[in-house]
Amino acid sequence: MPRLVVSAPASHHGKTAVTVGLVAAYATRGVDVAGFKVGPDQADAGYLGLAAGRAGQPGRVGRNLDPRLVGAHRVAPLFAYGAAGADLAVVEGTMGLFDSFAGRPEVDSTGAVATALRAPVVLVVDVASMGQSVAALVHGFRAYDEMLWLGGVVLNRVASERHEQLLREALDDIGVPVFGTLRRRDLPAVLPSRRHGLAPVAAADPEVAQGIRALGAAVAGAVDLDRMLALARSAPRLPVEAWSPADAVAGAESAGAGASAGAGARRPVVALAGGPVGGYAYPETAELLAAAGADVVTVDPLRDEALPAGTDALVVGGGLPEAYGEQLSVNRRLCIAVAELARTGRPVIAEEPVCCGWPASSTAGRCAESSMPPRRPRTGSSSATARRPPGRRRWWPRSAPAWSVTSSTRPCCGRAPARPRPGAGPAVPPRGSSGTTRTRRS
Repeated sequence: MPRLVVSAPASHHGKTAVTVGLVAAYATRGVDVAGFKVGPDQADAGYLGLAAGRAGQPGRVGRNLDPRLVGAHRVAPLFAYGAAGADLAVVEGTMGLFDSFAGRPEVDSTGAVATALRAPVVLVVDVASMGQSVAALVHGFRAYDEMLWLGGVVLNRVASERHEQLLREALDDIGVPVFGTLRRRDLPAVLPSRRHGLAPVAAADPEVAQGIRALGAAVAGAVDLDRMLALARSAPRLPVEAWSPADAVAGAESAGAGASAGAGARRPVVALAGGPVGGYAYPETAELLAAAGADVVTVDPLRDEALPAGTDALVVGGGLPEAYGEQLSVNRRLCIAVAELARTGRPVIAEEPVCCGWPASSTAGRCAESSMPPRRPRTGSSSATARRPPGRRRWWPRSAPAWSVTSSTRPCCGRAPARPRPGAGPAVPPRGSSGTTRTRRS
C-alpha cells in the first residue's frame, strides 16, 4: 500500500491545508486516496474525506488513527482496513511530529504512528522567518529518532525566489529532498473553524468543497506530486491483518460484552446523528453497529423533527459541537422525542463534546444550582452532574446525562468526575461500574 505521513515541527505550520490539498490534487488526477488523521480530531478527517472525492462523486470516508483511544496495537490494522484497495494513503499528523498530548510520544505521537505504519514522513515547515537554519531544524527532526523515515519536506510561506534558493541550498547540503515550496499567500484560509466540527462536512457545504478544490489547485501547482507518489510507493509491505467490524463484534461477544441480533430476531433500529452526506460519529461506529445486526438509520438533528420510525436507540457522535446549540434547542419536536426515548429506558449514547450540547444539557434551572453560568434548555433528559476539574481554562456545564458520561471515551482536553443523580441510572450501565465514572472532554 503506497502511503506517507504529513507532519510538521509544531502546530500552525500549514500541515492541514497541505494534506487536504495533497489529497484533493491526487483525487483530481484520478488517484483513489484514503485519508487519515492522527488523533481524535474528526473535523480534519472529514475534510480529508471530502477532498478524496472527484467529479462530483464522494470519495473514501476520512478516518482517525488514535493510539490513545483504540490502543497502539490497533492502529496498523485499522489503517489497513481503511486503506484497503486504495491507490494511495495519506496520513495527516497532529501537533508536532514528536508531540504527545498524554506525554507518551513513544506511543501516540505522529512519529510513533509513522513508525508503526512503516511510512515515510513529509515535514511541512513554515519558513516565513527562517533562512539557513531550516537545515538545522530538519536535521534535528531526522536524527531525533533513528526509527523514523524522513522522506523530505514541503516549505510553506516562502517569501521570494531568492529565499527559496537559499532554503533549497541549505537542505541540499544535508541531503533532504524538497518536494515543493508554497508562497505566503498560496494556501487560502478556506477551511471552517473547528468550532463547527463535522457539520460542514455532513451537510456537504458547497463553499467548503470549493475551498478544498482551491487548496488542491494550489498544492498541485507548487508540489512535485510525482516525486511524492514515488516516495509513497517505496514504503515496504505492512505485515498486518486488517481490522474487521465483524471480528471485533465476535470478539466482544465471546468476552461477554454483549450480543448481536440473533437469526430470525428483529433487527434493532439505531438512529445515528448525521447530515445529508455524513455522520457526526467515527465511521467505525456505524460499521460496528451494522456488524452487530442493527439497522443504522441517519437522523439529522439540525433538520429532522422526528426520530426514524421504530427507533430503538440513538447515537450522537462528537462531531456535532455546541456551536449549533441554538439550532438544536429550536428543534423542540426532536428534543421531546429524544427525551422520551431516554425516559422509556432505551439507549441514548452521546460523545463529548455533544454531551455538553444537545441531548446532554439539562435545564437552565439545574445549571443555576451550581456556580456555573446558566445554559440553554435542550431536551431535559440529563441525569448526571460533571464539575470543572481544577486548573482548566473553560467552565464545564454541570449537567450531563449518565448515558453520555459512561459511554464517552474522547481522550482530549481534560477529565471531570461525573455522578448520576439519585434514582436515575444510566440506560447502558458500564460493566463493573460503581456509579462514578470519568469523562473526557474533546
